[in-house]
Amino acid sequence: MVTILLSFRSVRDILGLRRDDDRRHGDDRRCSERGFADRRRISRRKRTVRGLLLGMFAMSVPASAARAPALRIAPQGFVSTSEAFSALPATIAYNDTIAEAADLYRLDPSLIRAIILAESAFNPFAVSSAGAQGLMQLMPALAEELNVLDPFDPRQNIFGGARYLRQLLDLHKGNVNLAVASYNAGPGAVDRFNGVPPYRETRAYVKKVKAFMKVESKKLKVKSEKG
Repeated sequence: MVTILLSFRSVRDILGLRRDDDRRHGDDRRCSERGFADRRRISRRKRTVRGLLLGMFAMSVPASAARAPALRIAPQGFVSTSEAFSALPATIAYNDTIAEAADLYRLDPSLIRAIILAESAFNPFAVSSAGAQGLMQLMPALAEELNVLDPFDPRQNIFGGARYLRQLLDLHKGNVNLAVASYNAGPGAVDRFNGVPPYRETRAYVKKVKAFMKVESKKLKVKSEKG
């Protein structure tokens, strides 16, 4: 640490501080015969010495006192996002719900899947020209009868459609062809014709559902063997 011992008078002279009597002497000096160049030289010298004194004083101050305390910022949490998301294919998105409904209503899960595929191609928001809604294309009156509050909710629709299939199978004593025909044309038409109605749409529908059932049964068999 640098120590500077200077009298009050000398420091005052160097820094350019003057008392009242100094001001008077200064006035006399301005009236003296000293040249203008001498006064400028003395002024520059004072400024130089003043700068040196201030610099030495600043250097003598401890660095810890001059430095402001560092601001410590707590680490912030972060969220990592990824765009590598892909939705499940519709044909497998409802596997668990279908299996649960099949177990509850004692149905072949491949029958439920075949009906969904034939009715809506696994589109939960499908609406037919006749007004049937959802995966298993339930008419509003039938949905209300089956306690389906929201036909566009996949779970409610599947459970409602599975319950209806169970009723039709019980009505026709387990005959899948008649149950499927009733699902398409209504149980009244099947009862009236004492079998599959001669409607082209209904006959094609029964064939399509039976074909889908074979395909879905094979898929389920392969899945069970792998699992």
